[in-house]
Amino acid sequence: MATVKVSEAEKVYILHGIRDDLRVDGRGCEDYRHVEIETDVVSNTDGSAKVTLGDTAVLVGIKADIGKPRPMVPNEGYLEFFVDCSANATPEFEGRGGEELGTELSNTLYKVFNNKHSVDLKSLCISAGEHCWVLYVDVLLLQCDGNLYDAISVAIKAALFNTKIPKVHISADEEGAKEIELSDDPYDCMRLDVENVPCIVTLCKVGHRHVVDVTLQEKACSVASLIISVTHTGTVTCTRKLGGGSLDPESIFEMTEAGKRVGKALHAPLMKLLRQEESLGKTRQKVGFLG
Repeated sequence: MATVKVSEAEKVYILHGIRDDLRVDGRGCEDYRHVEIETDVVSNTDGSAKVTLGDTAVLVGIKADIGKPRPMVPNEGYLEFFVDCSANATPEFEGRGGEELGTELSNTLYKVFNNKHSVDLKSLCISAGEHCWVLYVDVLLLQCDGNLYDAISVAIKAALFNTKIPKVHISADEEGAKEIELSDDPYDCMRLDVENVPCIVTLCKVGHRHVVDVTLQEKACSVASLIISVTHTGTVTCTRKLGGGSLDPESIFEMTEAGKRVGKALHAPLMKLLRQEESLGKTRQKVGFLG
């Protein structure tokens, strides 16, 4: 994970500010930095999104491919995750420096998103036990300034909303073997229902309080973090503790309640923004480095 060195005087300044619910950049303990979201930014994918959260930037591309269902769930498709930590994000990712973080992020994303409570995996089934859609989700970290999990989860939800999967027509040849034909019409496609797709909220224990959307400087003052994936109804689907410090049961309960509150409030404006952007169609002005 990208880190920065903070002096003792800076730590005291940050801790005292958080104690009084006034962070260095003027935010409260449960406030996010400015978020920018842009979908349909990579032309050779079935769905894509770029999210900028403060100075953290993430690009997500999704490719849909036909594969074989897993034996335990023959009537469901599945998602595969790959996270690439670009050396441009931080010098610590140079060489193989980002591999461990990439694996850690991929494993967590798999637990959060690849289940029936997040995505309707049965809608990805083409022919039970024989063919299904596999969604390959590629995540590229472009800039790193803390709170990677939250930025990535928002980008994945936006990319899944943007994903268009071709309609499949199954026919049988003279010998009875099944043939799969994909529709060439770009408008004849299947869209995913992303209403239940959770967003991750990361809460860091700094001093005696917990904060969301920490910067690298605030992260350096934190003893431990709790990541919580929350649906639009406030249901917690996954939790995980990060960091070497300990969390007492009371802190975990308070952080979970705060995560549910913040996560639930995050979904409605996110979905509203995605629907507004899609309604613009080709008239939408593309911004950023991919414009």
